[in-house]
Amino acid sequence: MRTDTLLEKLCEIDAIAGFEASASDEIKKYFEQYCDKVWVDTFYNVIAYKKGSSKNGKKIMITAHYDQIGMIVSGYEKNGFLRVSNLGGIDMKALLAREVTVRGKKDIFGVIGAKPPHLFSSDEMKKNVKLTDLFIDTGLPDEELKETVVVGDPVSINSPFVRMINGCVAGRNLDNRCGVAACVLALEKLKNSEHENDVYVIATVQEEAGLIGAISSSHNIEPDIAVVIDVCHGDMPDADKASTFALGKGVPVGVGPAFNRKFTEQLLEIADREGIPTQLCVEAGNPGTEAWAIQVSGMGIAVVEVCIPLRYMHTGAELVNLGDVDIASALVAKFAAGRTVIPSKEDADDSDIN
Repeated sequence: MRTDTLLEKLCEIDAIAGFEASASDEIKKYFEQYCDKVWVDTFYNVIAYKKGSSKNGKKIMITAHYDQIGMIVSGYEKNGFLRVSNLGGIDMKALLAREVTVRGKKDIFGVIGAKPPHLFSSDEMKKNVKLTDLFIDTGLPDEELKETVVVGDPVSINSPFVRMINGCVAGRNLDNRCGVAACVLALEKLKNSEHENDVYVIATVQEEAGLIGAISSSHNIEPDIAVVIDVCHGDMPDADKASTFALGKGVPVGVGPAFNRKFTEQLLEIADREGIPTQLCVEAGNPGTEAWAIQVSGMGIAVVEVCIPLRYMHTGAELVNLGDVDIASALVAKFAAGRTVIPSKEDADDSDIN
């Protein structure tokens, strides 16, 4: 499947953090054609398993979260209005006047409303808009709304998937469906490749709500090494150059305390040998990704990270370069299929963990 087509289909799926159950079977279908076994666990992580050729092979776990930011209904107001709370870190500046879908007994269309600036007091003009100031206008009679929508129902942001002329695509949920797409493409590349180690590819849940899927998956699989695929901040005119990365110039590889130095060096060596362009993404502390949780799971897990630069994170108009998704998948597939020497946990010393 073409990368843009795959990504479009993945972005159409609604999997708001904490409400991934209805989406897990759809995600599962994309893994099944490439793996020996695929299953959904009790948290709705989608786990794909591909057996390695070695009888004594180690476990390589590759993760990319498939949950998305959204909102949750927190109360009613008269005349068809709903109050909401956030699920994940929504960018308030980009939320005003957005079209949304309330996932009740049936889908309800709505728009995000807020008091217009013409009606602000002088004090209100100086303050940033808070989520508690916003509401969803459904246009429905109160009785019908309460029969269809209950407190606790999820709300998703509506936004079209757009192909741009510069090889980029824009829309909702690209954080981190582009990582899931890279996982699918990596499995496609591994389908006819021999690899010694067992490969577990996991589309994880509730990353936006506290890395929950990564924590449960790590304890479940107990891998010898983990590869995290997630987005990082893409370059834009008014952003700090040290904190953003150019689109289409190579995938950023994580460097810092959360990432195993030895395996990161091997990852970069593979990229250099295969002609895969990379950038270095320095994370001095918490990288804000699943790597932070996975590295301290159990007795400790060696983690490396491959990023995809994304502009306008946590909005309905996120933007990525399709070529970055392709090369992220190529690098991860090469790393998983390579003859990476992974020590047994019993033989690993401190230098092997960090």
